[in-house]
Amino acid sequence: MKFGVVVFPGSNCDRDMYHVVTQVMGCEARYVWHKETSLDDFTTDDCIILPGGFSYGDYLRTGAIARFSPVMEAVIQFAHNGGKVFGVCNGFQILCESHLLPGALLRNNSMKYECKNVYLKPQTKNTLLTCKIDQEATLKIPIAHGDGRYHCDAATLKALYDNDQILFKYCDEYGEVTDEANPNGSLDNIAGITNAGRNVFGMMPHPERASEKALENTDGKILFESLVSRVLEMTVLYNS
Repeated sequence: MKFGVVVFPGSNCDRDMYHVVTQVMGCEARYVWHKETSLDDFTTDDCIILPGGFSYGDYLRTGAIARFSPVMEAVIQFAHNGGKVFGVCNGFQILCESHLLPGALLRNNSMKYECKNVYLKPQTKNTLLTCKIDQEATLKIPIAHGDGRYHCDAATLKALYDNDQILFKYCDEYGEVTDEANPNGSLDNIAGITNAGRNVFGMMPHPERASEKALENTDGKILFESLVSRVLEMTVLYNS
């Protein structure tokens, strides 16, 4: 499995992501510059990552300018063809702006930039990103955002529940989903979602910042392990 890590002007987690997928997970990867217009060296078994940061300085609206970078047309087509796309923080915002994921990320209800560890409660095993995660687990993953409040209309929210598209909810350290555990005011404590096709994933917390013992936190590594192992399993099954 190969990864492409997109670099926008203002990306600041691209090297973190590249390090995790190559040095921690042992996968092949390359940086994808935002002006590239082709992803022809990637197959639908591969994954394009939109990392965190402040693409285009967060001018206009978070992710709104990056959505029109030349590479995004290729990313959108890649996703429509069944390729895997994973957006974290600013990447999640860009995916929503690109309509690859429903809803929007609004200003935190505190009106402040929030940078701290939070806890996540997995909501489904029915995705490549979460299939290996114990549903009773509570994951400690850091956030770092000012516009992380997930919002959508009532019909979209119903569809997310009906189609089992919610990946994680913010919770306390004991796994209880409460208003107090919600760091940004996200609707129903939603911290991450997938699309109806289950090949595009977005989340505000940063799993790449919790994937090594050197960081004294490996709770985020399970997401990458789930994605890589499940894709490899599916590839072996398809070719057998």
